[in-house]
Amino acid sequence: MTMRAVSLSLILLLPFLSQPAAAQDAAAGERAFAKCRPCHQVGANARNLVGPELNGLMGRHSGAVAGYSYSNANKNSGLTWDEATFADYIKDPKAKIPGTKMIFAGIKSEKEIKDLTAYLKQFDKDGNKL
Repeated sequence: MTMRAVSLSLILLLPFLSQPAAAQDAAAGERAFAKCRPCHQVGANARNLVGPELNGLMGRHSGAVAGYSYSNANKNSGLTWDEATFADYIKDPKAKIPGTKMIFAGIKSEKEIKDLTAYLKQFDKDGNKL
């Protein structure tokens, strides 16, 4: 292969090599939230169901939603929700907080977790979209 052919090949491949990681997609996250909706709510009229409402999740301490009856494991976990902690938790809740009463197999797709996180981050503690 000539130097010119190698250079041309590299130029043609460059756009594929420099693609950024997939961005978070809140619309896709809303679709992913369908898995959460049987137990959780978000938004202005959200209330606790089988699980606590998830408004203002990021930055909140685990076990802190008023009026929800958490397991001792969850209340005493010492976790503060951020993107990394949530991502680790939602993959396998019982592994992250042994003794939690959350019965959920988890979400394994990194992309789906990022999208779900983007969706949840839209809601402040009062359920208003930011």
